[in-house]
Amino acid sequence: MTILKSSEAVLIVIDVQGKLAEIMYDKHLLFDNLRRLVQGMKVLNIPIIWMEQNPLGLGPTAPPVAELLTGTDRIVKNSFSCCGEPSFNHSLNELGRKQILLTGIETHICVYQTARDLIAGGYLVYVVTDAVSSRTCANRDLGIQRMIDLGVSRTGTEMALFELLGDAEGENFRKILRIIK
Repeated sequence: MTILKSSEAVLIVIDVQGKLAEIMYDKHLLFDNLRRLVQGMKVLNIPIIWMEQNPLGLGPTAPPVAELLTGTDRIVKNSFSCCGEPSFNHSLNELGRKQILLTGIETHICVYQTARDLIAGGYLVYVVTDAVSSRTCANRDLGIQRMIDLGVSRTGTEMALFELLGDAEGENFRKILRIIK
């Protein structure tokens, strides 16, 4: 297993949109952890790729998440996998990073299919298990298990932030502490 490094990581926020986001299993935990992750990535200067699935049909990204992503370009897709969208592949290739943190919805569809394609493309993929969800707990758990079967590593919001931080020194440590509390 590879240690997460802030110089190699990128966060992908997948399809946290409209009415669908509102009916996710444990949506409050999902939104809280997405908030923590996005804020933490900004502190650590880790790039974020923001994805939306067919926004004309599903609606825009949920306001509690979208307001944190200001200044981040949104990429629209119609394929379930982010990798089916050429703009996503271009953005990811341009970053030149190989460690991918996946978050968003739905775990068993878009998050899973993105993980599958990223693994096939040679990326090191981490699913942030407390920052993904589906309409049911069973589908969330199934999606996570299928990703693990493919070789995806599991992590959590706090685990990822502190692993990326590396030590308990300096202003970034204090900022991350304030974010997770």
